Amino acid sequence: MILNMVVSLHAKSDFIQVCNGHFVRNGKAYYYIGANFWYGAILGSTGQGGDRLRLCRELDAMKVVGIDNLRILVGSDGYHGVKTKVEPTLQVEPGVYNDNILDGLDYLLMEMGKREMVAVLYLNNSWEWSGGYGFYLEYAGAGKAPRPEEAGYPAYMHFVSQFADNEKAHQLFYDYVEFIISRTNRYTGRKYSDDPTIMSWQIGNEPRAFSKEAIPGFKKWLKKASALIRSVDRNHLISIGSEGSWGCENDENVYSSISADRNIDYCTVHIWPYNWEWIHEDHLSEDLFLACRNTKAYLSRHLAICEHLQKPLVMEEFGYPRDGFSFSLESSTKLRDTYYLYVFRLIEKNVRCNGLFAGCNFWGWGGFARPVHEQWLPGDDYTGDPAQESQGLNSVFLTDTSTLMIIREEIEKFREINR
Repeated sequence: MILNMVVSLHAKSDFIQVCNGHFVRNGKAYYYIGANFWYGAILGSTGQGGDRLRLCRELDAMKVVGIDNLRILVGSDGYHGVKTKVEPTLQVEPGVYNDNILDGLDYLLMEMGKREMVAVLYLNNSWEWSGGYGFYLEYAGAGKAPRPEEAGYPAYMHFVSQFADNEKAHQLFYDYVEFIISRTNRYTGRKYSDDPTIMSWQIGNEPRAFSKEAIPGFKKWLKKASALIRSVDRNHLISIGSEGSWGCENDENVYSSISADRNIDYCTVHIWPYNWEWIHEDHLSEDLFLACRNTKAYLSRHLAICEHLQKPLVMEEFGYPRDGFSFSLESSTKLRDTYYLYVFRLIEKNVRCNGLFAGCNFWGWGGFARPVHEQWLPGDDYTGDPAQESQGLNSVFLTDTSTLMIIREEIEKFREINR
Protein backbone atom coordinates (compact mmCIF):
# COMPACT_ATOMS: atom_id res chain seq x y z
CA MET A 1 0.00 0.00 0.00
CA ILE A 2 2.80 2.42 0.93
CA LEU A 3 4.61 1.62 -2.32
CA ASN A 4 1.51 2.21 -4.42
CA MET A 5 1.05 5.62 -2.79
CA VAL A 6 4.61 6.52 -3.71
CA VAL A 7 4.24 5.10 -7.21
CA SER A 8 1.02 7.03 -7.79
CA LEU A 9 3.05 10.22 -7.57
CA HIS A 10 5.39 8.96 -10.30
CA ALA A 11 4.62 10.15 -13.82
CA LYS A 12 2.88 7.55 -15.95
CA SER A 13 4.94 6.19 -18.82
CA ASP A 14 4.60 3.46 -21.41
CA PHE A 15 8.13 2.41 -20.50
CA ILE A 16 8.91 0.35 -17.41
CA GLN A 17 10.81 2.59 -15.01
CA VAL A 18 12.43 2.40 -11.59
CA CYS A 19 10.95 4.50 -8.78
CA ASN A 20 12.45 4.39 -5.27
CA GLY A 21 14.00 0.99 -5.92
CA HIS A 22 10.89 -0.59 -7.46
CA PHE A 23 9.66 -1.19 -11.02
CA VAL A 24 6.77 0.96 -12.23
CA ARG A 25 4.60 0.25 -15.27
CA ASN A 26 1.96 2.74 -16.39
CA GLY A 27 2.11 4.47 -13.03
CA LYS A 28 1.62 1.28 -11.00
CA ALA A 29 3.97 -1.07 -9.18
CA TYR A 30 5.21 -3.87 -11.42
CA TYR A 31 6.22 -7.25 -9.97
CA TYR A 32 6.33 -10.29 -12.19
CA ILE A 33 6.95 -13.94 -12.84
CA GLY A 34 8.28 -14.27 -16.37
CA ALA A 35 10.06 -16.82 -18.52
CA ASN A 36 13.25 -17.24 -20.48
CA PHE A 37 12.39 -17.55 -24.17
CA TRP A 38 15.83 -17.26 -25.73
CA TYR A 39 14.78 -18.55 -29.17
CA GLY A 40 11.92 -16.10 -29.76
CA ALA A 41 13.63 -14.13 -32.54
CA ILE A 42 14.50 -17.33 -34.43
CA LEU A 43 10.88 -18.52 -34.30
CA GLY A 44 9.80 -15.11 -35.57
CA SER A 45 11.96 -15.41 -38.69
CA THR A 46 10.99 -16.82 -42.08
CA GLY A 47 14.26 -18.64 -42.70
CA GLN A 48 15.86 -21.70 -41.12
CA GLY A 49 14.21 -22.41 -37.76
CA GLY A 50 11.44 -19.89 -38.31
CA ASP A 51 7.89 -20.84 -37.33
CA ARG A 52 5.62 -17.84 -36.89
CA LEU A 53 2.58 -20.00 -36.29
CA ARG A 54 4.34 -21.67 -33.36
CA LEU A 55 5.63 -18.32 -32.10
CA CYS A 56 2.12 -16.86 -31.89
CA ARG A 57 0.80 -20.03 -30.26
CA GLU A 58 3.60 -19.86 -27.66
CA LEU A 59 2.93 -16.20 -26.90
CA ASP A 60 -0.79 -16.89 -26.57
CA ALA A 61 -0.15 -19.85 -24.28
CA MET A 62 2.12 -17.80 -22.04
CA LYS A 63 -0.42 -15.00 -21.95
CA VAL A 64 -3.09 -17.47 -20.77
CA VAL A 65 -0.80 -18.51 -17.92
CA GLY A 66 -0.24 -14.83 -17.13
CA ILE A 67 3.38 -14.55 -18.25
CA ASP A 68 4.08 -11.12 -19.73
CA ASN A 69 7.86 -10.75 -19.26
CA LEU A 70 10.23 -12.65 -21.56
CA ARG A 71 14.01 -12.73 -21.47
CA ILE A 72 15.26 -13.18 -25.02
CA LEU A 73 18.55 -13.57 -26.91
CA VAL A 74 18.91 -10.88 -29.58
CA GLY A 75 20.89 -13.29 -31.76
CA SER A 76 23.79 -15.73 -31.83
CA ASP A 77 27.17 -15.20 -33.49
CA GLY A 78 29.44 -17.07 -35.88
CA TYR A 79 29.28 -19.59 -38.66
CA HIS A 80 26.86 -22.50 -38.90
CA GLY A 81 27.43 -26.19 -38.36
CA VAL A 82 29.10 -25.97 -34.96
CA LYS A 83 27.86 -28.62 -32.54
CA THR A 84 26.27 -27.27 -29.35
CA LYS A 85 25.81 -23.77 -30.79
CA VAL A 86 22.49 -22.09 -31.53
CA GLU A 87 21.73 -21.64 -35.20
CA PRO A 88 20.90 -19.94 -37.43
CA THR A 89 23.12 -17.11 -36.27
CA LEU A 90 22.38 -13.40 -36.50
CA GLN A 91 25.94 -12.08 -36.79
CA VAL A 92 27.77 -14.31 -39.26
CA GLU A 93 30.87 -12.13 -39.09
CA PRO A 94 31.36 -8.83 -37.27
CA GLY A 95 29.04 -6.36 -39.02
CA VAL A 96 27.59 -9.01 -41.35
CA TYR A 97 24.00 -9.74 -40.33
CA ASN A 98 21.45 -12.40 -41.19
CA ASP A 99 18.43 -10.32 -42.16
CA ASN A 100 16.10 -13.26 -41.49
CA ILE A 101 16.88 -13.06 -37.77
CA LEU A 102 16.59 -9.27 -37.69
CA ASP A 103 13.21 -9.67 -39.36
CA GLY A 104 12.33 -12.31 -36.78
CA LEU A 105 13.21 -9.99 -33.91
CA ASP A 106 11.07 -7.24 -35.44
CA TYR A 107 8.16 -9.64 -35.82
CA LEU A 108 8.55 -11.00 -32.30
CA LEU A 109 8.48 -7.51 -30.77
CA MET A 110 5.42 -6.59 -32.82
CA GLU A 111 3.53 -9.69 -31.65
CA MET A 112 4.60 -9.18 -28.05
CA GLY A 113 3.42 -5.58 -28.22
CA LYS A 114 0.00 -6.71 -29.37
CA ARG A 115 -0.23 -8.85 -26.23
CA GLU A 116 1.14 -6.18 -23.85
CA MET A 117 4.20 -8.30 -23.11
CA VAL A 118 7.68 -6.90 -22.50
CA ALA A 119 11.14 -8.16 -23.41
CA VAL A 120 14.51 -8.18 -21.70
CA LEU A 121 16.93 -8.40 -24.64
CA TYR A 122 20.46 -9.61 -23.95
CA LEU A 123 23.16 -8.57 -26.38
CA ASN A 124 26.08 -10.87 -25.62
CA ASN A 125 26.95 -14.18 -23.96
CA SER A 126 30.01 -15.32 -22.08
CA TRP A 127 29.20 -18.92 -23.04
CA GLU A 128 29.77 -20.79 -26.27
CA TRP A 129 26.18 -21.71 -27.10
CA SER A 130 25.51 -18.43 -28.88
CA GLY A 131 29.01 -17.30 -29.81
CA GLY A 132 29.57 -14.21 -27.71
CA TYR A 133 32.95 -13.81 -26.03
CA GLY A 134 34.62 -16.48 -28.14
CA PHE A 135 33.27 -15.04 -31.39
CA TYR A 136 34.58 -11.53 -30.70
CA LEU A 137 37.96 -12.81 -29.53
CA GLU A 138 38.43 -14.90 -32.66
CA TYR A 139 37.81 -11.90 -34.91
CA ALA A 140 40.03 -9.74 -32.70
CA GLY A 141 42.93 -12.08 -33.53
CA ALA A 142 43.13 -14.02 -30.24
CA GLY A 143 43.02 -17.39 -31.96
CA LYS A 144 40.32 -20.04 -32.24
CA ALA A 145 38.09 -20.51 -29.22
CA PRO A 146 38.22 -24.07 -27.85
CA ARG A 147 34.94 -25.97 -27.81
CA PRO A 148 34.00 -27.02 -24.25
CA GLU A 149 32.60 -30.39 -25.37
CA GLU A 150 35.99 -31.16 -26.90
CA ALA A 151 38.55 -29.36 -24.73
CA GLY A 152 36.52 -29.03 -21.50
CA TYR A 153 35.16 -25.94 -19.79
CA PRO A 154 38.42 -25.03 -17.95
CA ALA A 155 40.18 -24.61 -21.30
CA TYR A 156 37.27 -22.62 -22.70
CA MET A 157 37.08 -20.34 -19.65
CA HIS A 158 40.84 -19.75 -19.73
CA PHE A 159 40.55 -18.63 -23.36
CA VAL A 160 37.57 -16.31 -22.90
CA SER A 161 39.13 -14.69 -19.83
CA GLN A 162 41.05 -12.65 -22.43
CA PHE A 163 37.85 -10.83 -23.38
CA ALA A 164 37.93 -8.54 -20.35
CA ASP A 165 41.08 -6.77 -21.57
CA ASN A 166 40.75 -7.13 -25.35
CA GLU A 167 39.75 -3.69 -26.57
CA LYS A 168 39.52 -4.80 -30.20
CA ALA A 169 36.97 -7.44 -29.22
CA HIS A 170 35.12 -4.82 -27.19
CA GLN A 171 34.91 -2.46 -30.16
CA LEU A 172 33.42 -5.19 -32.35
CA PHE A 173 30.79 -5.69 -29.64
CA TYR A 174 30.14 -1.95 -29.32
CA ASP A 175 29.58 -1.67 -33.07
CA TYR A 176 27.00 -4.46 -32.84
CA VAL A 177 25.27 -2.81 -29.86
CA GLU A 178 24.88 0.49 -31.71
CA PHE A 179 23.56 -1.30 -34.78
CA ILE A 180 20.89 -3.20 -32.85
CA ILE A 181 19.71 -0.44 -30.54
CA SER A 182 19.54 2.09 -33.40
CA ARG A 183 17.33 -0.24 -35.44
CA THR A 184 13.81 0.62 -36.63
CA ASN A 185 11.21 -2.17 -36.58
CA ARG A 186 10.10 -2.79 -40.16
CA TYR A 187 6.63 -3.93 -39.06
CA THR A 188 5.74 -1.17 -36.62
CA GLY A 189 7.87 1.64 -38.06
CA ARG A 190 9.01 2.36 -34.51
CA LYS A 191 12.63 2.75 -33.49
CA TYR A 192 13.74 0.16 -30.97
CA SER A 193 14.78 2.99 -28.65
CA ASP A 194 11.17 4.26 -28.72
CA ASP A 195 9.45 0.90 -28.24
CA PRO A 196 7.99 0.26 -24.75
CA THR A 197 7.72 -3.45 -25.63
CA ILE A 198 11.39 -3.56 -24.64
CA MET A 199 11.80 -3.43 -20.86
CA SER A 200 15.57 -3.60 -20.67
CA TRP A 201 18.73 -3.86 -22.71
CA GLN A 202 21.02 -6.37 -21.05
CA ILE A 203 24.75 -6.28 -21.67
CA GLY A 204 25.04 -10.04 -21.76
CA ASN A 205 24.05 -13.43 -20.50
CA GLU A 206 26.14 -14.21 -17.43
CA PRO A 207 29.07 -11.91 -18.24
CA ARG A 208 32.12 -12.97 -16.25
CA ALA A 209 35.74 -11.95 -15.85
CA PHE A 210 36.73 -15.65 -15.66
CA SER A 211 39.79 -14.82 -13.54
CA LYS A 212 40.63 -12.51 -10.64
CA GLU A 213 43.34 -10.88 -12.75
CA ALA A 214 40.74 -9.91 -15.37
CA ILE A 215 38.36 -8.18 -12.90
CA PRO A 216 39.63 -4.60 -13.47
CA GLY A 217 39.20 -4.96 -17.24
CA PHE A 218 35.83 -6.66 -16.73
CA LYS A 219 34.57 -3.72 -14.67
CA LYS A 220 35.86 -1.21 -17.19
CA TRP A 221 34.17 -3.02 -20.09
CA LEU A 222 30.79 -3.23 -18.35
CA LYS A 223 30.93 0.45 -17.42
CA LYS A 224 31.76 1.48 -20.97
CA ALA A 225 29.07 -0.81 -22.43
CA SER A 226 26.36 0.59 -20.13
CA ALA A 227 27.38 4.16 -20.97
CA LEU A 228 27.22 3.38 -24.68
CA ILE A 229 23.73 1.89 -24.39
CA ARG A 230 22.56 4.92 -22.40
CA SER A 231 23.98 7.31 -25.00
CA VAL A 232 21.99 5.61 -27.77
CA ASP A 233 18.80 4.96 -25.80
CA ARG A 234 17.52 7.20 -23.00
CA ASN A 235 14.15 5.45 -22.63
CA HIS A 236 14.94 1.91 -21.56
CA LEU A 237 16.30 0.29 -18.45
CA ILE A 238 19.78 -1.23 -18.56
CA SER A 239 20.87 -4.38 -16.74
CA ILE A 240 24.02 -6.48 -16.68
CA GLY A 241 22.71 -10.06 -16.78
CA SER A 242 25.00 -11.11 -13.93
CA GLU A 243 24.60 -14.34 -11.96
CA GLY A 244 25.58 -12.41 -8.84
CA SER A 245 28.71 -13.13 -6.85
CA TRP A 246 28.92 -16.58 -8.50
CA GLY A 247 29.68 -14.78 -11.77
CA CYS A 248 32.08 -12.35 -10.08
CA GLU A 249 34.76 -14.80 -8.99
CA ASN A 250 32.71 -15.36 -5.82
CA ASP A 251 33.42 -11.80 -4.72
CA GLU A 252 30.35 -9.89 -3.50
CA ASN A 253 32.34 -6.65 -3.57
CA VAL A 254 32.85 -7.04 -7.31
CA TYR A 255 29.12 -7.65 -7.77
CA SER A 256 28.28 -4.60 -5.68
CA SER A 257 30.75 -2.48 -7.62
CA ILE A 258 29.45 -3.35 -11.10
CA SER A 259 25.84 -3.04 -9.95
CA ALA A 260 26.49 0.42 -8.49
CA ASP A 261 27.16 1.86 -11.96
CA ARG A 262 24.79 4.83 -12.42
CA ASN A 263 23.71 3.50 -15.82
CA ILE A 264 22.65 0.14 -14.37
CA ASP A 265 19.02 0.42 -13.29
CA TYR A 266 18.51 -2.90 -11.55
CA CYS A 267 20.41 -5.93 -10.30
CA THR A 268 20.16 -9.54 -11.41
CA VAL A 269 21.03 -12.97 -10.05
CA HIS A 270 20.90 -16.48 -11.51
CA ILE A 271 20.71 -19.63 -9.40
CA TRP A 272 21.48 -23.12 -10.73
CA PRO A 273 21.35 -25.76 -7.96
CA TYR A 274 22.47 -28.59 -10.27
CA ASN A 275 25.19 -26.71 -12.16
CA TRP A 276 26.52 -25.33 -8.87
CA GLU A 277 26.59 -28.85 -7.34
CA TRP A 278 24.10 -28.10 -4.58
CA ILE A 279 22.15 -31.09 -5.85
CA HIS A 280 23.22 -34.29 -7.57
CA GLU A 281 21.71 -36.39 -10.31
CA ASP A 282 21.33 -39.53 -8.21
CA HIS A 283 19.62 -37.91 -5.18
CA LEU A 284 17.65 -34.91 -6.35
CA SER A 285 14.96 -35.46 -3.73
CA GLU A 286 17.36 -35.72 -0.80
CA ASP A 287 19.17 -32.56 -1.91
CA LEU A 288 16.05 -30.42 -2.36
CA PHE A 289 16.17 -29.03 1.19
CA LEU A 290 19.80 -27.98 0.73
CA ALA A 291 18.96 -26.36 -2.62
CA CYS A 292 16.20 -24.30 -0.99
CA ARG A 293 18.37 -23.34 1.98
CA ASN A 294 21.27 -22.26 -0.25
CA THR A 295 18.90 -20.37 -2.54
CA LYS A 296 17.50 -18.36 0.37
CA ALA A 297 20.97 -17.57 1.68
CA TYR A 298 22.27 -16.53 -1.75
CA LEU A 299 19.28 -14.28 -2.37
CA SER A 300 19.50 -12.74 1.10
CA ARG A 301 23.12 -11.73 0.57
CA HIS A 302 22.31 -10.10 -2.76
CA LEU A 303 19.19 -8.39 -1.47
CA ALA A 304 21.37 -6.76 1.19
CA ILE A 305 23.55 -5.34 -1.60
CA CYS A 306 20.46 -4.10 -3.43
CA GLU A 307 19.19 -2.44 -0.25
CA HIS A 308 22.48 -0.59 0.00
CA LEU A 309 22.26 0.45 -3.67
CA GLN A 310 18.49 1.02 -3.57
CA LYS A 311 17.99 -0.92 -6.78
CA PRO A 312 15.47 -3.69 -7.61
CA LEU A 313 16.60 -7.31 -7.81
CA VAL A 314 15.43 -9.84 -10.41
CA MET A 315 16.17 -13.58 -10.21
CA GLU A 316 16.20 -13.95 -13.97
CA GLU A 317 17.39 -17.53 -14.29
CA PHE A 318 16.71 -20.60 -12.18
CA GLY A 319 15.79 -24.21 -12.82
CA TYR A 320 15.52 -27.65 -11.34
CA PRO A 321 15.74 -31.01 -13.18
CA ARG A 322 12.74 -33.23 -13.79
CA ASP A 323 12.20 -36.10 -11.35
CA GLY A 324 14.71 -38.90 -11.79
CA PHE A 325 16.85 -36.55 -13.89
CA SER A 326 14.69 -37.57 -16.82
CA PHE A 327 14.51 -35.71 -20.13
CA SER A 328 11.18 -37.25 -21.06
CA LEU A 329 8.08 -35.06 -21.28
CA GLU A 330 6.17 -37.90 -19.65
CA SER A 331 8.27 -37.76 -16.47
CA SER A 332 6.94 -36.05 -13.34
CA THR A 333 8.09 -32.66 -12.04
CA LYS A 334 7.23 -32.81 -8.33
CA LEU A 335 10.68 -31.68 -7.20
CA ARG A 336 10.80 -28.85 -9.72
CA ASP A 337 7.32 -27.74 -8.70
CA THR A 338 8.39 -27.64 -5.05
CA TYR A 339 11.49 -25.61 -5.87
CA TYR A 340 9.60 -23.17 -8.10
CA LEU A 341 6.96 -22.63 -5.42
CA TYR A 342 9.67 -22.02 -2.83
CA VAL A 343 11.27 -19.34 -5.04
CA PHE A 344 7.96 -17.65 -5.86
CA ARG A 345 6.98 -17.44 -2.20
CA LEU A 346 10.36 -16.04 -1.19
CA ILE A 347 9.80 -13.25 -3.70
CA GLU A 348 6.19 -12.70 -2.67
CA LYS A 349 7.10 -12.46 1.00
CA ASN A 350 9.78 -9.88 0.26
CA VAL A 351 7.43 -7.86 -1.96
CA ARG A 352 4.69 -7.78 0.66
CA CYS A 353 7.26 -6.40 3.11
CA ASN A 354 8.09 -3.64 0.59
CA GLY A 355 11.46 -5.21 -0.15
CA LEU A 356 13.43 -4.74 -3.36
CA PHE A 357 12.79 -8.19 -4.87
CA ALA A 358 11.01 -7.30 -8.12
CA GLY A 359 10.43 -10.61 -9.88
CA CYS A 360 11.87 -13.60 -11.66
CA ASN A 361 12.15 -15.40 -15.00
CA PHE A 362 12.23 -19.20 -14.79
CA TRP A 363 14.39 -21.11 -17.26
CA GLY A 364 12.91 -21.86 -19.57
CA TRP A 365 9.80 -21.98 -21.73
CA GLY A 366 9.55 -25.14 -23.85
CA GLY A 367 5.86 -24.80 -24.62
CA PHE A 368 4.72 -26.78 -27.64
CA ALA A 369 8.19 -28.22 -28.38
CA ARG A 370 8.64 -31.96 -28.74
CA PRO A 371 12.33 -32.88 -28.43
CA VAL A 372 13.51 -35.65 -30.75
CA HIS A 373 17.15 -35.96 -29.71
CA GLU A 374 18.87 -35.43 -26.37
CA GLN A 375 21.52 -33.43 -28.26
CA TRP A 376 19.77 -30.72 -30.29
CA LEU A 377 20.21 -31.01 -34.07
CA PRO A 378 19.22 -28.53 -36.78
CA GLY A 379 15.59 -29.12 -37.67
CA ASP A 380 14.61 -30.15 -34.12
CA ASP A 381 12.15 -28.02 -32.19
CA TYR A 382 13.71 -25.27 -30.08
CA THR A 383 13.16 -25.82 -26.37
CA GLY A 384 14.08 -23.90 -23.24
CA ASP A 385 17.37 -25.82 -23.29
CA PRO A 386 19.97 -24.34 -25.67
CA ALA A 387 21.96 -26.52 -28.01
CA GLN A 388 24.71 -27.40 -25.52
CA GLU A 389 22.29 -28.84 -22.94
CA SER A 390 20.22 -32.01 -22.90
CA GLN A 391 16.86 -31.26 -24.45
CA GLY A 392 14.17 -31.37 -21.77
CA LEU A 393 16.55 -30.85 -18.85
CA ASN A 394 15.15 -27.51 -17.66
CA SER A 395 12.27 -26.82 -20.07
CA VAL A 396 8.70 -26.22 -18.96
CA PHE A 397 6.38 -27.73 -21.57
CA LEU A 398 2.64 -27.26 -21.97
CA THR A 399 2.23 -30.85 -20.81
CA ASP A 400 3.75 -29.88 -17.44
CA THR A 401 0.34 -28.96 -16.10
CA SER A 402 1.26 -29.01 -12.40
CA THR A 403 4.14 -26.58 -12.96
CA LEU A 404 1.99 -24.28 -15.07
CA MET A 405 -0.77 -24.30 -12.46
CA ILE A 406 1.70 -23.16 -9.79
CA ILE A 407 3.05 -20.42 -12.06
CA ARG A 408 -0.45 -19.22 -12.91
CA GLU A 409 -1.63 -19.16 -9.29
CA GLU A 410 1.44 -17.26 -8.13
CA ILE A 411 1.14 -14.74 -10.98
CA GLU A 412 -2.41 -14.03 -9.83
CA LYS A 413 -1.02 -13.10 -6.40
CA PHE A 414 1.46 -10.73 -8.05
CA ARG A 415 -1.34 -9.15 -10.08
CA GLU A 416 -3.21 -8.41 -6.86
CA ILE A 417 -0.11 -6.69 -5.49
CA ASN A 418 0.32 -4.69 -8.72
CA ARG A 419 -3.20 -3.32 -8.40
